[in-house]
Formats: sequence, C-alpha cells, structure tokens
Amino acid sequence: MTGMDEKLKEIFQGVRAQEALKERTREFLVQKTHGYTKCQKIKYSHLVWAAICALFLLTGGSWLYFMPTAEISIEINPSISLAVNRFDRVIAVEGLNDDGKKLASSLDIRFSDYMDAISRIIESRDIAGLLSENEILTISVIGPEGKQCSRICGSIASNAAGHKNMYCYFADSDEAKEARKMGLPYGKYKAFLELVELGATISPDEVREMTMRQLRDLIEQLSGETTDLKTRTGGGCGRGGHTGNCWKVQENNNGNTGQEQT
Repeated sequence: MTGMDEKLKEIFQGVRAQEALKERTREFLVQKTHGYTKCQKIKYSHLVWAAICALFLLTGGSWLYFMPTAEISIEINPSISLAVNRFDRVIAVEGLNDDGKKLASSLDIRFSDYMDAISRIIESRDIAGLLSENEILTISVIGPEGKQCSRICGSIASNAAGHKNMYCYFADSDEAKEARKMGLPYGKYKAFLELVELGATISPDEVREMTMRQLRDLIEQLSGETTDLKTRTGGGCGRGGHTGNCWKVQENNNGNTGQEQT
C-alpha cells in the first residue's frame, strides 16, 4: 500500500469515527432525557452540561480548548512562555532562549492550571537558585484588555507577594508583536526601550542574553536612580510596567513583602 493510500485510509477512518461519535452522543442524550417524553424531574444543570458536551463533540469543539487567549512570559534569564486557553489551562510551553528551552523540556506543566504552572517554574531548582541570589524575575501577561488578562495579572501579583524581586507587567498584543519582531520576551523588550531612551548603545541580541538583574542594574547606572523593589513604586501589574487597576508587589525596607492596590 502506498503512502497516499495509507493517508486516505486514515482520513476515511477518521470520518467514520466522527460519525460513530455523533451517533453515540445522540443516543446518550435520548437516554438521559428519556426521549423528552417522560414527565419526571431532571436536574437542569445535568441537561446543561450534557448539551454543552454534545455541542462540543458534534462541532469538533477541540479547537476551542486549544485556542490561546492569553500568554504569560516569565523572565529571569531562563525565559519561558506559557500559552493559556479560555479555561485558564496551559496549552503550550515555549522556551524563549537556550536556558528557557532547557527549563521548558524539564517541566511537565502542559494542561496544568496557569497558577500551578507558574508555581512549579518558580520553585524549580534553577529559578529558585537565581531568586536566592537576588536576581529579578518579571512576569508579563500578554493579551487583549479584558476580564481574563486582568484576572490573571491580579492573581499573579497577589501570589507573588511571598517572593522577593518579582513583579509583573501587562502588555496588549500590539506591544507583544513589536517585542517578537526583535526576538525579545516582553520584559526584556521594555528594558531595552528604557536603555535606548537613556542613550545606551546596546543591541537586542545583547539584551536577550542578559539577566533581568543585569538589565535593571544597567538602567540604574545610566539613570542614576534606584530601581530596586525596595524603593520602586512602578513596575506593578499595569500597562508597560506602570501601575494600573490591579495589584503591585513591593518590598519594604525591612525586607518583607506587601501588597498595595493601585
């Protein structure tokens, strides 16, 4: 049998399987609703979920689950990106640099809740070790302005209160596209823009290989201002790092972290 014959066989088998699945779904609904003829009480919620499942199966609804609606970029030096669906599940994990690719391949976080995935990344040996050495970690929430991205950003900032040197940004898709054109994760892209504005002669390639701590230290050096979390009031979970209508994480002078709503 030729390769083309095998391919056609697989396609027709898939069509027959789909038709069989539709028929089983119809039989399931008839059984659960008693053919819509018996006048007995049926829990409304059960019918709703049955209808949703049937619609999902009959319309080939798997695309809905695998459609990303938000992106979470986590940067320290390993840079890693999580694609999140409308159900807050991680559907894709991508390393954005060599260290990030190694980290992504070592973690089994696909299909996890996004907060569980972030916790596992932060608690991984490499990231935990870097944070203990006073490195800076940024988390960028990328997507359209709406309930999901706002909720994700707020949840991340709130849960980051127990960690030092962590803060998050919100970026819309257009800003993220500009970062991707330069081959940079969003946090490093924002740092690159700050450095260029301060007159630094630096390339995106150089920025890509630097840690977030190195970038912040260079910005401090050029601006003459302290950007450490002990005195920094920006960098909360707002657009481009400016505080917005969500949570920001700050570190007090005594080393404790706290939350302040902006």
